[in-house]
Amino acid sequence: MAEAHVFALPPGVDFPRELVVGLITRMQGEPPEAMARVRLYLNSGRMQRRVREEFDRHGARFLPRLALVSDLARQPLSGLAPAVPPLRRRLELARLTAELMRSLPSFEAGAGAFGLARSLGQLMAEMQTEGVTPDTLERLDVAENHAEHWRRSLDFIRIVARYFEADAHPDAEARQRLAIENLAAEWQHSPTTERIIVAGSTGSRGATALFMQAVATLPNGMIVLPGVDFSMPDHAWNSLYSSQIPLEDHPQYRFLHLLRALSLTPGDLKRWTETPPHSAGRNALISLALRPAPVTDQWMQEGQQLGDLGPACADVSLIEASDPRQEATALALALREAAETGQSAALITPDRLLARRVAAMLDRWGIIPDDSAGEPLQQTAPGRFLRHIARLQGRRLTIEALLVLLKHPLTATGSTLRGHHLRFTRELELHLRRQGPAFPDAATLSAWTEGKDPEQTLWASWLGAFIMRFEPSGDRSISAWLETHLSLAETLAAGPAGAVEASELWLQEPGRACARIMADLQMEAEHGGLVSASDYTDLIDGMLGEEQVRATAAAHPGIAILGTLEARVHGHDLVILGGLNEGIWPAAPAPDPWLSRKMRLDSGLLLPERQIGLSAHDFQQAIAARQVILSRARRDSDAETVPSRWLNRFTNLLGGLAKGHGPEALEAMRARGSRYLRMAMAVDRPDTLLPAQPRPAPRPPVEVRPRELPVTAIKTLIRDPYAIYARRILRLRPLDPLRPEPDARLRGQVLHEIVELFVRQWHEEEPEAAVARLMALAQEVLETRIPWPSAQRLWLARIGRIAMRLVEDEAARRARGRPALIEKSGSVSLENMDFTLNAKPDRIDILQDGTAHLFDYKSGKPPSDAEVLHFDKQLLLEAAMILRGAFADIGPREVSAMTYLRLGGAGETRDLGFGAEEIRETWDKLGRLIARYGNRAQGYAARRALQHSLEQSDYDHLSRFGEWELSDRAKGEDVG
Repeated sequence: MAEAHVFALPPGVDFPRELVVGLITRMQGEPPEAMARVRLYLNSGRMQRRVREEFDRHGARFLPRLALVSDLARQPLSGLAPAVPPLRRRLELARLTAELMRSLPSFEAGAGAFGLARSLGQLMAEMQTEGVTPDTLERLDVAENHAEHWRRSLDFIRIVARYFEADAHPDAEARQRLAIENLAAEWQHSPTTERIIVAGSTGSRGATALFMQAVATLPNGMIVLPGVDFSMPDHAWNSLYSSQIPLEDHPQYRFLHLLRALSLTPGDLKRWTETPPHSAGRNALISLALRPAPVTDQWMQEGQQLGDLGPACADVSLIEASDPRQEATALALALREAAETGQSAALITPDRLLARRVAAMLDRWGIIPDDSAGEPLQQTAPGRFLRHIARLQGRRLTIEALLVLLKHPLTATGSTLRGHHLRFTRELELHLRRQGPAFPDAATLSAWTEGKDPEQTLWASWLGAFIMRFEPSGDRSISAWLETHLSLAETLAAGPAGAVEASELWLQEPGRACARIMADLQMEAEHGGLVSASDYTDLIDGMLGEEQVRATAAAHPGIAILGTLEARVHGHDLVILGGLNEGIWPAAPAPDPWLSRKMRLDSGLLLPERQIGLSAHDFQQAIAARQVILSRARRDSDAETVPSRWLNRFTNLLGGLAKGHGPEALEAMRARGSRYLRMAMAVDRPDTLLPAQPRPAPRPPVEVRPRELPVTAIKTLIRDPYAIYARRILRLRPLDPLRPEPDARLRGQVLHEIVELFVRQWHEEEPEAAVARLMALAQEVLETRIPWPSAQRLWLARIGRIAMRLVEDEAARRARGRPALIEKSGSVSLENMDFTLNAKPDRIDILQDGTAHLFDYKSGKPPSDAEVLHFDKQLLLEAAMILRGAFADIGPREVSAMTYLRLGGAGETRDLGFGAEEIRETWDKLGRLIARYGNRAQGYAARRALQHSLEQSDYDHLSRFGEWELSDRAKGEDVG
């Protein structure tokens, strides 16, 4: 093998800048056009941009021919067809995985076909990149040592791999490797004298490593490695291969693997430039901290030789925030400080949630960072718009889903009626919240607009036609789903009497990116076969989730948010390493549904440790910057967090090196970090601390206080007077839920209606016939009132359990008397005061002795006697009203019995053990209660005597509950 030309730069130097400086230095004395003949291959687009910028800093000159390593797949090759589009391959794989899931329902139960197809495509791409052929899979022995799941999976992968091999159109990854193998074979036979340089890559992928090896052995070929640890001794390098399984999780392992393939040792590496890192002492400290586990016993021995660690850690700060919010605030403040002092600063983190939080905090001060990842397309306005519509296809629209679409900022942007659209949407929302139905349709809209103005009628007609297109359907072709999807999206964006061309759906970069994706899917849809609505939604979510859009025109020139890959590209004065928790940095390995770890090892595929090693290398390079902030949150939303293994090693090593003043250096790092935490707490704290709010008891003027109440509100007046004040005086009513559900309130209403109809239609018949009639009546009411089939069946079954008892008890009641009043209102005025009490009893029977029997239906558990006597006085008050002739149909009568009839449980009844004395006493207490609230000095106290401390009131937010305690005395205050 020819002599390899391998160079490297240590962590802590600006790699793009030193790469350009070294190249210019090496070509001094050569004619200017020689630089234009150099071919420089780089690892990423950001590295390419930085290299261009660094050349610009050296003035006008010829540039080398810059290219990316990944561009090799695009080179034309004789006899090799162009690469198959990745989307086509995914659709083909989805069809295969769908067949697998149909034949083996237990295989990855709950996973979608497109999700499995994506992971299978990644596996196939990895096999092609690493040169793992189907023959390799055939040699794997899984007969005894693997579970049945892995055997079935491997059988399937073998078939798919052969299918890939037989396809005349290779994938992009296969074409990349074939192009590299062809180049390597050509150079082996006839080495080129062209000057070729590969820089910035670690050779972590098999095809890239093969290319780097081929270039390194050319007469004028060179590779320049980033972030090589020159301070590692030989025994530490050797330990990376000393165990049975290579230590791929070490940051320097990939370099050793590449050097061994070139028959080189770490000692053969040459420096590209002699520029020293910002802190050689810190590099040595980090190098020792990241040693592989088998040699960490050398910490104490070699750590003593590092000397005083104070200077090495002088420019490092450690932030240990209490939670992710505090961490994001502290990091945003650090970036803001850098912007104000003229420093360039970068946040490097793999945690996109943390990055978004920091960007949101920076937006408070008008700072827009240059985010390398950009914004996920699925989170942009067009992305959300398309996702909403996709997931609603094939199902009925609920109120919530409909309003999500109508309130989207892209809806009706192509119409001149956009303002009317927003007004009509608000009016429709209030109507649907109050009156439903849970699943609006064209008939609902037609009834709503009856007698309304023409513009509202036009809008409702447009919306009704739109809703009718969301009908349940079975499996369809992707092209059919897509056609409907785009038609719905464009109709909604155009608005009533509008045009999609005038809308904002496909405008701006996010809209154009969505249009490109939809066009690509339209072109390849024929390869996807028939799919369900949920699978189509998964496909759209996956495609939009993989794309990013960047808008850097207004970005701050010195503030950036970078991913970990960019750690080798940055040249910032301040570097922040955020989210240093285990599971984030490094990320937890993604589960592989196709191959076990042992199968991957035996086949030569990548192990999870390799990705961890790459993350470790990114960490080692980032922490070597001039000024560094390390950051983590001690707790996330679920539990206590664990520090990143590298941060843990770093702090443990510092804490143990007392001779080098390591503990003092660690405390100084924490002290510098606590400064940002103090600023973060100051930002979150209000400028002036507001005094604690008192428990309210507003005292409105007597003339605006309610002059009539229903008997059901008396309980509220006793337990939570503030609710009476808010509802009856301020006239504030809680909105009905946006997402109607078959809750206890609706169940009670429906059960009341069923029993009322059954009692009204009663006639003498056999119990079995009465039960059948009751069940038929219940089914009819449930089908009419309840749009949820599951609730219909469940409630019908509950009625069926108590139907016979209801019939038997009703027959017994009929033998004692007859219903005289069912669900009919009455009222009576209190003596000597301007107040009227209203009631609508569920049922009043007149017994054979002429007395009244009062019934109240309860779908839940009836109140106890003590609750009735002191709080829930509905039956006692209704009895008092009967005595006073409040109900004209029956006149004044004595009440001989009061009964709760339960429409649930076992259908039991419970008679109240109270008579005339308790009825009279209750009426007298009501008079005193109303008289008290007729006095301006009496306030409506909040949560005066709720039954449970955790019970919620509709007006807790208005009374600012939470800013005062239940033990606080209510403070009366005149209002109005």
